[in-house]
Amino acid sequence: MVQKCGRLPLALKALGRALKGNRNGDKWEELLKSEIWDIDDGNKILPALKLSYYHLPPHLKQLFAYCSLIPKDYVFDKNKLVQLWVAEGFLSKSKGNKSMENLGHEYFEELKSRSFFQQSTNDELGYTMHDLINDLATSVAGEFSFRLDGEVDVSDMNEAFDKFRHFSLVGPRSGSYRKLNELHRAKHLRTFLVMSVGFENNGFLDKVLLELQFLRVLSVVGLNHMYQGSKIITKVPESIGSLKHLRYLNFSCTEITSLPEEVSDLYNLQSLLVHDCDELSSLPKSFAKLINMRHLDVSNTPKLNRMPLGLGGLTSLQTLTKVFIEEGDRFNISDLKGLTDLQGRLSIKGLDKVINPVEAKDANLHQKKGLDVLVMEWSDVLYASRDEMIEYEVLNELRPPPKLENLDILNNKGTRFPSWVGDPSFDRLTEITLCGCRSTHLPTLGCLRSLKKLIVESMNEVKTVGFELLASTASFHGIAFPSLEFLKFEDMLSWQRWSINSGNDHRTPRSFPCLHEISISSCPELAQVSIGLIPSLRVLSITRCSNVVLRTMVGLSPSLIELKMLNVRGLTQLHGEDLLHLRALEHLYIHSCDELRYLWEQESEACKSLVSLQKLEVWYCKNLVSSAKKETNIGISMESLKSVKFINCETLESYNCTNTVEMLYISRCDSITSLTFSAVQEQPSSLTELIVGDCDNIRLQPKPFPAKDFSLSRLTSFDICFCKNLKSFPYEHFQSLTSLGCLWIRDCPSMDYSFPCGVWPPNLSKLRIGGLNKPMSEWGPQSFPTSLVDLWLFGENSGVVSFAVADDVRNTTTTTTPSSSAFLLPPSLVSLQLIGFTDAESFPEVLQHLPCLKTLNIWNCPKLGDLKTIYNPSSVTILVW
Repeated sequence: MVQKCGRLPLALKALGRALKGNRNGDKWEELLKSEIWDIDDGNKILPALKLSYYHLPPHLKQLFAYCSLIPKDYVFDKNKLVQLWVAEGFLSKSKGNKSMENLGHEYFEELKSRSFFQQSTNDELGYTMHDLINDLATSVAGEFSFRLDGEVDVSDMNEAFDKFRHFSLVGPRSGSYRKLNELHRAKHLRTFLVMSVGFENNGFLDKVLLELQFLRVLSVVGLNHMYQGSKIITKVPESIGSLKHLRYLNFSCTEITSLPEEVSDLYNLQSLLVHDCDELSSLPKSFAKLINMRHLDVSNTPKLNRMPLGLGGLTSLQTLTKVFIEEGDRFNISDLKGLTDLQGRLSIKGLDKVINPVEAKDANLHQKKGLDVLVMEWSDVLYASRDEMIEYEVLNELRPPPKLENLDILNNKGTRFPSWVGDPSFDRLTEITLCGCRSTHLPTLGCLRSLKKLIVESMNEVKTVGFELLASTASFHGIAFPSLEFLKFEDMLSWQRWSINSGNDHRTPRSFPCLHEISISSCPELAQVSIGLIPSLRVLSITRCSNVVLRTMVGLSPSLIELKMLNVRGLTQLHGEDLLHLRALEHLYIHSCDELRYLWEQESEACKSLVSLQKLEVWYCKNLVSSAKKETNIGISMESLKSVKFINCETLESYNCTNTVEMLYISRCDSITSLTFSAVQEQPSSLTELIVGDCDNIRLQPKPFPAKDFSLSRLTSFDICFCKNLKSFPYEHFQSLTSLGCLWIRDCPSMDYSFPCGVWPPNLSKLRIGGLNKPMSEWGPQSFPTSLVDLWLFGENSGVVSFAVADDVRNTTTTTTPSSSAFLLPPSLVSLQLIGFTDAESFPEVLQHLPCLKTLNIWNCPKLGDLKTIYNPSSVTILVW
């Protein structure tokens, strides 16, 4: 069977999971001898994947085939896919009174368990389909489903359009939308999904909506705004009201400002998604007519601050991401009472408008067992009529359901928290955010056994954080915060003391056994920290606090691997006793520490302590002079150090790059004059990437090398630009840079006039060059290596008026007779970028002698604009900007 699957992990996994419940050896033997392994139907679908599909029950086959509408590499949301299945009528209520959505989630998990879906690597809440699985879905979907990706020619598909029931568009691509003019032929279309839009074509939408009267699903999601010249959807056509069969409507991520009243006529509508619409400010006034509504997603709509009347009467609602409490006869907190099936996330804004705690109790939040994320938000404006006691009682009555996972309490002005905040019965609560609350003490949260993330922000009445945060040992077997991984304090302007360490007091619980990361930011009064060791701590970030806090926190754990210091008051250098705690440190990040003069006292001391350091980044430290006060070039180095960055360090004078460093980045350090490369123990340099930019006084010191066989032979990328006083650099060593593939030398106007002189790295493939002392028109033949395929030329003040092609990069013969001010292009080019050649004339005949050219981009070259019309073969893409 392994041989039949071609030893492909995906095929083996899919087939194995399809047969996981079958222990009958005869069945496996039957599959092994199946004719499907030998059938060649031309679609190149792996037989093992076909078999895994054929072994699906019928209802799962239908759901999977529908997924052929999903583009390759597209990250999709499980909830939205299930809502689409519901809208299409693929799911029906089960005998056990299970909702269609719950049934859909069960089916989704079954398909996932059989490897038809997989978790996205870039989005923990998203899913993808492997390309081979996507091909399988397309092959089994049949003639009723079609995905248009912009490359497909639809000119001969008239009959096919008549059969389409489900259609998706992947874009944007120029011309894709013109092809949609044929869509009016699909009279019986039920699904119209636009996976990504970059156009404003409201007239087109009007036409489509009038023609496609049987639509159940309409989704026009604006995911892609980065394409030049693209416009996005700004209006939902009023003709939307004619789609009486519509069950799913999605206009998320667009710039619509409102939904037309006609949406209220969509009696069958179940799902309305308008999340991430920054301009959306209103919903239809007659929204209450949508009695079949099950999912309303208005998350991330900052201008939407009013709910339609009657929303509380839509008792089938399962998704309601945001409500805004108002005064008078508008939406009231008690309107949530009848919405017993709410699930997922609910954000309640405007709670300062609730003046009667009984109304909050009527909301019956603790009975809404499907909620897993709850945000309770009061106004951040402290107006005179707000009563701290009422706000405390309102919060007390808004006790969430026991299975809640995430809780945010924002801007409550009560002087204390209710007892339910931190109650151990919330055994699934994993994240809590407390922001802008006026309580003088933090609630007791230490006994929440599942809590992994705690954020405390802008609680300016808190002066001390102590034992009250932990609770007593009797509450949770002596361990406080048993699962906490991330802890953040920010903008705590009055906080002075953090102390939970009471020596030998047996009543003090052990705490933070899993704490991985601590961030303390903008706590200017914090001066005393006594919390005991936290061996699990790996990441520490200190921002806009005193050096006392930094030094204390550094000593909490011997296992720190990442330390971030931003605007630390009083920090002049890292002291030797602090460095002793940092033997495990891998990444040191320092930003905006204006009092920092040196990173450490002695280089030798740092090398002995920072034995694991791999990345060093220093940004905007305007008084930094050098890495060490003493012994800056001592013949030893941090052997683990691989990456070094100094950016906007105005007074940095020099840096010695030792042979262990692989990436060196120096930018906007105007005082640096010396950049040297030295070897330790006569080992070759490991440097692969060197970037120097905007350093007005930089000098590169390649000689004398510390050993005669020292070289930068591993260098693959070298960028030096905007260094106005750089006069020379070691181009005489170019021939020895055998690994260098990318070279960028730009805007160094003081460069020695002898450069360039025709000497280049032998394996150079990418070159970006221009703005040097020697005008480009005087360069003459350059003997570029045949490996050069990508060339960027910056032509400002270059004197170049024409271009020619060198017939052979080893001699000066050309295919044309170039003028004295011509630039000779190497014939090996695949990509050419010309920028700022204001005097250069068009050269279509020259391009004919660049046989490998695929891409030509022209920027700010007014006399070259006609190249696109004069010379535009199908093999070359020409763009003029």
